Amino acid sequence: MNAMLPEARLNDPAGWAMAEVMFDELRRIGDDGVGITREAFAIGEQAAMELIDRTARARGLLTERDDAANLVVTLQGSEPDLPFVACGSHVDSVPQGGNFDGAAGVLAGLMALARLKQDGIVPRRTIKLYAMRCEESAFFGRALVGSSALLGQLSDADLNLPHVKTGRLLRNAMREVGADVARIARGEMLLDPATVDAWFELHIEQGPVLVARDVPVAAVTGIRGNVRHRAVVCHGEPGHSGAVPRWLRHDAMFAVAELLHVVDQHWQQAIENGEDLVVTTGVVGTDPAEHAMSRIPGKVSFSFEMRSQSQETLERFHALFLAECARISTERGVRFDTGRRVDVLPAVMDPDLVEVMRGAIRAAGIEDETIASGAGHDSTSFALAGIPSVMLFVRNEHGSHNPREAMTMEDFMQGADILRNAITERAQRA
Repeated sequence: MNAMLPEARLNDPAGWAMAEVMFDELRRIGDDGVGITREAFAIGEQAAMELIDRTARARGLLTERDDAANLVVTLQGSEPDLPFVACGSHVDSVPQGGNFDGAAGVLAGLMALARLKQDGIVPRRTIKLYAMRCEESAFFGRALVGSSALLGQLSDADLNLPHVKTGRLLRNAMREVGADVARIARGEMLLDPATVDAWFELHIEQGPVLVARDVPVAAVTGIRGNVRHRAVVCHGEPGHSGAVPRWLRHDAMFAVAELLHVVDQHWQQAIENGEDLVVTTGVVGTDPAEHAMSRIPGKVSFSFEMRSQSQETLERFHALFLAECARISTERGVRFDTGRRVDVLPAVMDPDLVEVMRGAIRAAGIEDETIASGAGHDSTSFALAGIPSVMLFVRNEHGSHNPREAMTMEDFMQGADILRNAITERAQRA
């Protein structure tokens, strides 16, 4: 019978069982009837953190909340004064998302610490697992909130961002779960980067590359940065659809349509020039209180996002976007209010840690692959703070931010083993 079981399960049956139970419980916590919703600074995220906390303490690990209200799980090293090795990811999700985005990295880190504790291995350096809050931008329009707050990268203006539905300010949401909002607002470092030797993060791949390459894992070399406008509003002039001829119209909808069309053309040109760039408008609409089939829209709102591994590309394309807004405003007699610009800088993974991760992949008998990340991750915050950082992607079908995330347990266990070996190697060094 055992011969029929996957090799990863035979090598670590206790770890496999723990992972299955934890993923099932996380699914139960976040089940919204369609997918998984673990809302940041709300019941879903809180319940997931409490599950990780209880499980860690049951295995003899120390737990606490840092001043950004992230959960920290600690395995004490034999030389605790040395800079510690950190790992982790996030436990929140987008609305109707999948069960593995973020949670896989937290669970893999927990399994690594629990296995070391179980085996009586005391690493030279302390190892800490971080379960980060509010990595997703879905609810407050700002990504990487927990890690950014921890590392002095969250501004006072960020703290005034409203919840997309309730209008509750981010600062109030953070204060309610115990974050030291006063220190965060001052841009203080709640974690001294000099005390952190390295940061490791396992995450599902959120695109199709590893599936296409038919490899279970890959080391990540860099993470795209982004420039976002959460709600751009085009103000035109409403009117009767049958009574106003084209030459006298100030139609907000057609202005937005022209803008997105010409931006798409510029994007195509950038790709042909060899630039790394993706552009997305994920939200667009007229005001539901006033839109009608027979009414010329007087106001249209839309989101706008650009991502690239090059900050120069982001700045150039953002300037181009603003220039097209100005041109169309003049030609169509409308006005674009772009609102606040929110930035996340591109991040490069530490070359030495990438090699450590690649070595751990090869040692597991897996083809050595590297990949760049198109999505943002908490690793960005650590890398931008000057902390050597690296990520490991695990193969995942159907992308992410949807209920169809399909990471296999076999792939996850291989990734978790590779992560544990890489972390352990780093924690034992002088």
